[in-house]
Amino acid sequence: MPPRSLEIGLAGIQAARSIEILRTESGLSQRQLAGRVTALGHPMSNTMLSRIERIQRRCDVDDLVVIAEALLVSPLVLLQRPTVR
Repeated sequence: MPPRSLEIGLAGIQAARSIEILRTESGLSQRQLAGRVTALGHPMSNTMLSRIERIQRRCDVDDLVVIAEALLVSPLVLLQRPTVR
């Protein structure tokens, strides 16, 4: 079986943008958000979060759920088209 493509699709791009927008609107640095995610039991470095936001790393469903929890939003919010408030 050939390896799966690591290309990030539209939903992944939208999630990455939403994470960055919500994080900055909340006044959190990448290090602070990564710390919240880690405190929730899902170890994440600020480098990992940076790579997700820059669309260089896939945001899997486990990442998505715990990042949403750390941002105090539903995971569905991260999958919607991002809007600047």
